[in-house]
Amino acid sequence: MVTRVGSVAFEGVNVLEVEAQVQISGGLVAFTLVGLPDKAVTESRERVRAALHALGLSLPPKRITVNLAPADVLKEGSHFDLPIALALLAAMGVVPREVAENAVALGELGLDGALAPVAGVLPAAIHANAKGASLICPEINGGEAAWAAEDLEVLAPPSLLAFINHVKGAQILPRPARAIQGVHDGAPDLRDIKGQETAKRALEVAAAGGHNLLMSGPPGAGKSMLASRLPGLLPPLAPEEALELSMIHSVAGQLPEGKLLRRRPFRDPHHSASLPALIGGGLKAKPGEVSLAHHGVLFLDELPEFARAALEALRQPLETGRAVVARANHHVSYPARFQLVAAMNPCRCGYLGDTAQACKRAPACAAEYQARLSGPLLDRIDLHVEVPAVSVDDLSQAPRGEPSAQPAARIAAARERQQRRYAEMNGHAPLRTNAEADGEMLQQVAAPDAAGQALLGEAAGRLRLSARGYGRVLRVARTLADLEGAESVKRAHVAEALSYRRAAVK
Repeated sequence: MVTRVGSVAFEGVNVLEVEAQVQISGGLVAFTLVGLPDKAVTESRERVRAALHALGLSLPPKRITVNLAPADVLKEGSHFDLPIALALLAAMGVVPREVAENAVALGELGLDGALAPVAGVLPAAIHANAKGASLICPEINGGEAAWAAEDLEVLAPPSLLAFINHVKGAQILPRPARAIQGVHDGAPDLRDIKGQETAKRALEVAAAGGHNLLMSGPPGAGKSMLASRLPGLLPPLAPEEALELSMIHSVAGQLPEGKLLRRRPFRDPHHSASLPALIGGGLKAKPGEVSLAHHGVLFLDELPEFARAALEALRQPLETGRAVVARANHHVSYPARFQLVAAMNPCRCGYLGDTAQACKRAPACAAEYQARLSGPLLDRIDLHVEVPAVSVDDLSQAPRGEPSAQPAARIAAARERQQRRYAEMNGHAPLRTNAEADGEMLQQVAAPDAAGQALLGEAAGRLRLSARGYGRVLRVARTLADLEGAESVKRAHVAEALSYRRAAVK
């Protein structure tokens, strides 16, 4: 007789149903594992054998065949240890078959039978709830599994022995409580930035509408400091956003202690990051930084120092909100609706245009350095801001700017207006920020008044705005109106939005 226990494989954040089938039959003593397993899955045989031995159990001296169906789907990861072990225990009569066969299980076994955390428990729990099954997972992952549904039966034992005792009634495993990250109040304050009022304004506009931002200026002007203050300005994740983001981090194995995320991510990879690290991919097609920054911020410091291919690969996710990883063995798509914030020097030495520290190789130094950024990539950035060096007078004075709480309140109010507006528009409820609006909907919500339209038409010709650039000016103007609480886009909003479209590099 064949014993079956459900499990899952992952294709991006999508779940593929897998079944661990075990048959114990007569013949030569053997333990065979089939079903297109990778190296980690093949090694499950030894981990399962050692875990059962630690419980005082031994495999029967028969032919044991384990099949992971469907056989044409590559099985990757150590989370197949638990379903294989449960199927064996059910086939040996240690646990009731109905308990094992009506569950979706995933977990890694230690040699002593302890269950170690694995990636992907949250999407697996949502899959188990959809098919009406229970979920069995390691104890440390129970907090994220509990978010799938209130009525989902979740068993999160610390070890294989604890699970056996539970099903035999020797001990009771309580349903794990939902785990969620605490609110972090230690974000750097915008008040610490001295001077740079124009850059602070641009940062507030970018945060309010989810717009992309590029800051250019000499070393030490405060570009990185400004970017690090952005998390303190952004509102917390909405419940739907938190669940979607947590699923990505769960698949990537980066959900700390199985706690649902509450804060918008702020990812700042080093400029040596490779294309797969930024976009996603690698041996197992894991999500990249653009997906881990979903609903949050991707900060790229020293932008021209990144590999040209990696920067050009950002163009599609910036436009579509998805990162598609196409490989010979994988073709997966990850959500990647992130806000790009970047910083750069005007030239390699950083002092182009500075009379005190003149660039010795100008203008060749600047031309070579700025040529690393393509026009199509720069055209996708809504706000271009110069961040000049801070004067000695500003540095010597006490901070005079607003604390982060004040612009954060204005940003939250502006985002609430955007969400309410798009929720009232049929078919556009998923949109939450002006940066996502496009096409006819953008024309409907961001159409300027007559004076604003005249200014925009004149400026479009003088600045030679592309169709994309024209739309991004409208999006920024709509955000400026939302910050003021204005119902319509006026000439002043269009003028300020156009000021941010000037080239950040000369």
